[in-house]
Amino acid sequence: MLNLKYSLIVDAYEKIEATTKRLEMTAYLVDLLKHSDPSSIDKVVYLTQGKLYPDYIGVELGMADKLVLRSIALAAGASLSDVEKIYKDKGDVGETAEHALSKMKRQFALTDFFQVQQAGKGELTVEKVYDTLDKIAKATGEGAQEAKIKYLTGLLKEATPREAKYIVRTVTGKLRLGIADMTILDALAIAFAGGKEARPILERAYNLTSDLGFVARKLLAEGLAAVKEVKPEPGRPIRPMLAERLASPEEILTKLGGKAAVEFKYDGERVQAHKIGSNVLLFSRRLENITSHYPDVCEYILKYLKANEAIVEGEIVAVDPDTGDMLPFQELMHRRRKYGIEEAMKMYPVEVKMFDALYLDGEDLTLKPYPYRRQKLSEVIVESEKFKLAEAIIVEKPEDLEKFFEEAIEKGCEGVVVKSVTSDAIYQAGARGWLWIKYKRDYKSEMIDTVDLVAVGAFWGRGKRAGKYGALLLACYDPKEDVFRTVCKCGSGFTDEDLDKMPDMFKPYVIPHKHARVDSQLKPDVWFEPKIVLEVIGAEITLSPTHTCAKDVIRPGSGLAIRFPRFTGRWRVDKSPEDTTTVDEIVEMYKKQLRKIEEVAPA
Repeated sequence: MLNLKYSLIVDAYEKIEATTKRLEMTAYLVDLLKHSDPSSIDKVVYLTQGKLYPDYIGVELGMADKLVLRSIALAAGASLSDVEKIYKDKGDVGETAEHALSKMKRQFALTDFFQVQQAGKGELTVEKVYDTLDKIAKATGEGAQEAKIKYLTGLLKEATPREAKYIVRTVTGKLRLGIADMTILDALAIAFAGGKEARPILERAYNLTSDLGFVARKLLAEGLAAVKEVKPEPGRPIRPMLAERLASPEEILTKLGGKAAVEFKYDGERVQAHKIGSNVLLFSRRLENITSHYPDVCEYILKYLKANEAIVEGEIVAVDPDTGDMLPFQELMHRRRKYGIEEAMKMYPVEVKMFDALYLDGEDLTLKPYPYRRQKLSEVIVESEKFKLAEAIIVEKPEDLEKFFEEAIEKGCEGVVVKSVTSDAIYQAGARGWLWIKYKRDYKSEMIDTVDLVAVGAFWGRGKRAGKYGALLLACYDPKEDVFRTVCKCGSGFTDEDLDKMPDMFKPYVIPHKHARVDSQLKPDVWFEPKIVLEVIGAEITLSPTHTCAKDVIRPGSGLAIRFPRFTGRWRVDKSPEDTTTVDEIVEMYKKQLRKIEEVAPA
């Protein structure tokens, strides 16, 4: 190693901080990188990003200001109160360190200080700074705070005031140079690959590895040709492909050439699963390692993914353990915890809906078209109740896309993702392009009023509801035709007491077939005579291809449904079935939602 001086980094940082022009920033960065060698360049890149490792490794700095001020005081030979006064005045922990070490008397004489400098012992290298920050980041357990202070104090004692400023900013996570990843890629291309024309090659390598330090080291050590050959590698997350957005099925199909695949866009957490033999790693959309939050998902991967090495993508969704219905994303976030994982798994069970394969047993699938990737994915997945392919169809007509969208919304999804099926529909890692297009509503509405509905059927429960009714099929009244039309399937809000008494409550009304006055496309496990009325609240009213309430009134082929219905606890014994909320009332509630959306929509 060339023992690159940390002062060279500081010189570059000061120049970068003094400009707002990206070209100038890039030029200063190019000059800094050219001083690096293969053994130091990854560290220079990471430090410039304000980190020590790529994000997916999960090693973070972020030492608290209070601890840093103690280190500054110890290094400067000053009292903590004096340093705190400087901090209060400066408002910047880096400038506090620079000022304290510049103006305050050090613990040893200036002559000794200069002797140390002349002996070369006080000249910090990038290696020294990096290794010390690494120790600080990894210090854990009892005595960790004191260890961090000790390491940082020692480093600051060796640092010049200018160096201390940026060391302290780095260790507190406040470097903030304004250097984006793409600027670093530009600088690498100019410094070592002949110019910015080579940037796409470096960018693809970065997108496949999520590690700028790795790309920089490989470029400097092996050259651009080697970077061009970088392939996906299990254990290194691939930066996810993103979707554009359009407002109508017609626009979407026109954009995608008249034919496309449509997948449910689940309201869960996107996950990139890496399988390496008997080991599994899970990464979030932001490339955080979330393996520890989902031990059950790791089990599903090992059991149902029949490949030795794989990188696959899917969506983790929370499900109601008693009904099997999908729950909103907020419920899933209860799984994001450090402790009590076993308890969380029982309280918030999940299912996984797989939608893409990026790498399978040595084959890089990122340059293959979507239909090929989907087929390969289907070949290695053994579908089960908890682990299956995302629901998808091929469409050529806008009305078919709209119908599938309505079905997705009704089942608790955010919408759909429409994907190109052409031969050039590759996986655009780290990019947002027109090969994937989101179709979801641009509004958030709330169903404020409750409704009274009649139970016309029931579905058997699962889990702790096994042997009991898990959900009720509910209907509203259509006085024009004197029939009850289904509007939702409700399994939430029932207490244990409710569940225990429901079989006896409904026993007099159980019938062997659908009642003649009931209009339903769904077939519950048990049919009821429409007699018992209950009060329900929901998230919103949506179009539905399944329920018969207001069928064909708003749109041909579609009815209306209540999304995420919940029993309020009120059994309306005071109301007859014919007193329930009417179809016309549900239609008016839906139209009010639309008017409300139009009022707040941007011009």
